[in-house]
Amino acid sequence: MNQTVLADPTNGLADFDAETMCADLSQQGWSLCRLSDTILLETLRDEARSLWQNDALSPAGIGRADDHDVVRKIRRDLTHWMDGSTPAQTAYMAFAEALRREVNYRLMLGLFAFEAHYAVYEPGGFYKRHVDSFRGARNRVLSSVLYLNEDWDRADGGLLRIYAPDSDTVLAEVSPEFGTLAVFLSEDIPHEVTPARRDRFSIAGWHRCNDRGLVPALQVKGLPVA
Repeated sequence: MNQTVLADPTNGLADFDAETMCADLSQQGWSLCRLSDTILLETLRDEARSLWQNDALSPAGIGRADDHDVVRKIRRDLTHWMDGSTPAQTAYMAFAEALRREVNYRLMLGLFAFEAHYAVYEPGGFYKRHVDSFRGARNRVLSSVLYLNEDWDRADGGLLRIYAPDSDTVLAEVSPEFGTLAVFLSEDIPHEVTPARRDRFSIAGWHRCNDRGLVPALQVKGLPVA
């Protein structure tokens, strides 16, 4: 596994347009940007690929604890939870912390914790339409997906399809291209992953807070709040 020492863990990744991202989140509930730290992105990609090649990923499931079960009719991807045990993972956690601070400053979301896992969709892998947090659960608040695929063509499938809340209207189809970061409100934005036609690598992450019902920046924009 690549153990590249990263002199500045947040260089490039933290240099995102926080103002635009937060404006998008408050107005439409989702946002896209491109990250520029090629060295870290390549290190994360290599680590994900190494874990996959060494059978260190497990079939993903639905739910938690006693409700957790592998449901192949709903999703077919492999995952490996990040624990900060490598320089690349530590660097990505540092980026997530920088993002947390920026979003809290601008939107007062009260985010305080972050969790993430590598995800691999092999050919035929998909994840049907869903939201990342049940309405009123007040656990996952902000979802993020960082894509680690070079030379990806839309014909390769594996698109992130974003829907309007409570509607079948498709707002965007995001190609999982190298360095693309998608962020969206976990309770409000339905999404799916269309079937992949080649191996597809990403990092899925979630910022959490204690009580989303007290978020004024989202309430005043008319977005649904439990």
